Amino acid sequence: MDTTQLLKGVLDAAVLAVVEQEDGYGYDIVRRLRARGVESGEASVYGTLRRLYASGSLTSYVVPSEEGPHRKYYGITPHGREALKIQRKEWQEFAGTVAGLLGERNEAAR
Repeated sequence: MDTTQLLKGVLDAAVLAVVEQEDGYGYDIVRRLRARGVESGEASVYGTLRRLYASGSLTSYVVPSEEGPHRKYYGITPHGREALKIQRKEWQEFAGTVAGLLGERNEAAR
């Protein structure tokens, strides 16, 4: 199954969940998402970070790096924590609904 369209609907929540665990810079967040099985393009993640920052869900700060350019780190705000709480609830409800539908289909096919 091509999960591209599914991912578009949950990338905000996935990014917020990763940043809730620990602040991170762009590519670090991409790596952590991939390590958890979320295969999203870097451009999509960076765009999501910018959008979440603009909405007040994320804060940012710059950390100097001796190995290259300074890194812009993102952290979750109280607004972002509330948004993630709502998105978790909505995801649970939606996933339960879809699981029920798929289960009904499987039962009807027997």
